[in-house]
Amino acid sequence: MVHIVLFQPEIPQNTGNVGRMCALTRSRLHLIHPLGFKITDRHLKRAGMDYWYSLDVHHHTDWAAFRASPAAPKRLWLFTTKSALSYWDVSYEDGDGLVFGNEGSGAPEWLHEEIGEKQRITIPHADSSLRSLNLSTAAGIACYEALRQLGMPKG
Repeated sequence: MVHIVLFQPEIPQNTGNVGRMCALTRSRLHLIHPLGFKITDRHLKRAGMDYWYSLDVHHHTDWAAFRASPAAPKRLWLFTTKSALSYWDVSYEDGDGLVFGNEGSGAPEWLHEEIGEKQRITIPHADSSLRSLNLSTAAGIACYEALRQLGMPKG
């Protein structure tokens, strides 16, 4: 199983899109609060549609609660623009967590430090003058690479 971890997401449409992808891939979604929207937001519902009811989603009041949760992954990979290590160079393991910062400011520095330099990875892009991919696009790219290596769940 792949775990997708969204740290304090701000845009409901992105979270809805990620939730839909997680439902389709049988990946577990972790939402680290506070969120920038209410989970009942109509934009979230529209993006996630009826897939939300098939989703293995876990809400955590903060990062510490996430880390203490028995449902949390043991090994984490932080996707960031502040790394030279490509996500293509990682050998993913069953149960890994793919962590994404929020849309406005990414992951805070303390989170970079906690996860550590060897566990920070980036999705390469051709134009270094542009900052980064959309959150839901990045999560989709990362999830499917991990599933390519591990194998898509059957069913």
